[in-house]
Amino acid sequence: MNRTGIESKVAQLSRHPLTRRVSANVVARVLAVLAVALATVMVARVSGKAGVGEYALLRIMPGLLGVLSICGLQGTFGWFLAEQRRLRTGLWPAIVAIAVGGALLGTVIWVAASPVLARVWFTHTTVAVVAFAGLTIGTQLLLTLGKTALQGLDDARGGDRVIAAEELAFLPAYGLALVAGLESMVAIVVGLAVADLVVGWYAWRRVARTWAGLTGRRLGRMIRGRIDPALVREVLGYGLRAQVGGVVTLLNLRLDMLILGAFAGPAVVGVYAVASKFAEVLRLPGTALTWVAYPRLAGLTKSEADHTLRRMLLPAALAVALAAVPVALLVGPLIDWLYGADFAEAAPLARLLLVGLLLAGAAGVASGYLFGRGFPGRNSAAVTAGLVVTVVLDLLLIPSYGVWGAAVASVAAYLVADAMAVLLAWRESRTDPRP
Repeated sequence: MNRTGIESKVAQLSRHPLTRRVSANVVARVLAVLAVALATVMVARVSGKAGVGEYALLRIMPGLLGVLSICGLQGTFGWFLAEQRRLRTGLWPAIVAIAVGGALLGTVIWVAASPVLARVWFTHTTVAVVAFAGLTIGTQLLLTLGKTALQGLDDARGGDRVIAAEELAFLPAYGLALVAGLESMVAIVVGLAVADLVVGWYAWRRVARTWAGLTGRRLGRMIRGRIDPALVREVLGYGLRAQVGGVVTLLNLRLDMLILGAFAGPAVVGVYAVASKFAEVLRLPGTALTWVAYPRLAGLTKSEADHTLRRMLLPAALAVALAAVPVALLVGPLIDWLYGADFAEAAPLARLLLVGLLLAGAAGVASGYLFGRGFPGRNSAAVTAGLVVTVVLDLLLIPSYGVWGAAVASVAAYLVADAMAVLLAWRESRTDPRP
């Protein structure tokens, strides 16, 4: 193909609606990552490496418990809405019942486990403060489900705003908590909870407006309807299949921090968290592709979805691989400028982690295809393979090699999970349509 033909192809691709939506989602996620980076700088200035480590753990552990408590509802919700079941009687009451029950269950478990959590992971604070952090389970679920509803209703602009705002809102909330004289750990918990509530309120307000525009019905009236036990079981059935993949994905991304924290303490986790956040910039395009492609592929025929998958895999993989170069070059100067000499080890760690994310773009497309076509179990199989690698290598390497052992384990796990997701999606796209 000559140069003119290539330029024409690039111009045509840049004008494609899917490209614009993915680009907008990537911008939102970049803003979110920048907000997290600034938040870690603020926490580091106040509490040092240990504070950054405990902040990272507080962002991971309550959210993980919340996801477990609602049995995969965050994945189910978007799929039911994207599958054009918006008018199905009893859907919204079932969703609310599962969400409220799960939030209460998760909070009770967290509070009961707070003495163990304080002794193993949050060693620089009290049991009472750790128990207080259970408040963020409910607030995170409020925000997560609002974001998922916007995705399922195909409100891309609203979803992008929530993605950026959920991280940006923490900065003023945390700052005001510090000005009010709260201890650093308490200020982090208050900042996280307030940010979740504010952005969650915005997300659900937008969901209500979008719902009314699509169906002509008021969301508040639908939520107050009768709970259908059969529909609750159906929602939970799909959710539990998706649950494995969702939880295992979180563990793939964060289990290394939990094991590292148990062996080495929050200060080492702080350095590793900074490295991970910089490296995971490379995951943003793939995550955006999953977010955008998931509801769209759910509405296509099998042949259309198969063609879309095969057309998107290679460009997505190449784009992420090329993006790794400037990230690797910039990560050292940026970490030194933002965090100082105490976090110098984070730069080479981030460069190593980049290797494990080279397939993230293709895997993002594959995950969107598998979820959108109703195969959450196959996506779960891919990330479970990665989790097995994570657990085995973390337990083998972290006791002897510390933070570098965690990084090597993550690289191997990322590559295994992403490669398997691509292979499973490709194989499914080559099969005949089901009856």
